[in-house]
Amino acid sequence: MERTGMASLPLHPGKAPRWLFGRMVKLAEAISEVMIYEYGKKKFLQTISDPFWFQAFSCVLGFDWHSSGTTTVTCGALKEALSGKREVRIAGGKGKSSKKTLEEIDTIGYEMGLREETIDSLKYASRMAAKVDNAALQDGYSLYHHVLIMSEDGDWAVIQQGMNIDYKYARRYHWLSDDLKVFVEEPHNAILGKKEKAMDMTARESREARKVSVDLVRDNPRHLRREW
Repeated sequence: MERTGMASLPLHPGKAPRWLFGRMVKLAEAISEVMIYEYGKKKFLQTISDPFWFQAFSCVLGFDWHSSGTTTVTCGALKEALSGKREVRIAGGKGKSSKKTLEEIDTIGYEMGLREETIDSLKYASRMAAKVDNAALQDGYSLYHHVLIMSEDGDWAVIQQGMNIDYKYARRYHWLSDDLKVFVEEPHNAILGKKEKAMDMTARESREARKVSVDLVRDNPRHLRREW
């Protein structure tokens, strides 16, 4: 698995106008149907996982080109557009909807006829992608939006977004199931965003730090209180 990209956007409150959202849903459905028919489900997931393509897709649907809503509204429109489809579906969403991701993966997986072990692997991918971007990558952004886009073949993509209230910025993270290796060491091949100080425990240079962290937890870190 790899994180395919990252994008930073101004954090904006509010909701998209209902008339605009309805049009976005219709256009998203038409575009996704053509893409899946012409290029296949796997290519669709690969494309939606490209942060530049996703940004352009949101603009084509008619949304603001430079806003945190680029992620949340576009994913919401695409989720509604794909609801009821068999080839590709979306679980999760913004805020409270993100908490329902695992439950929705179960439901969608059953409707797609996926095997139980495939559904379990999709739920594991959802949890791990969120854990890595929320904990292993400590860049000051807390996740508030998380969706898993899944195909009937068991392939998946994750699009999630965190917010930094102090900077008033949001950051979007893209993941893809292709080239699955490990979740905790350099799962991404591109990072796009403002250059800021961050502690990236997924970096290859952090391998020893990860090992020490695990050793400390296994050894019960309480004894360190006496030493420090």
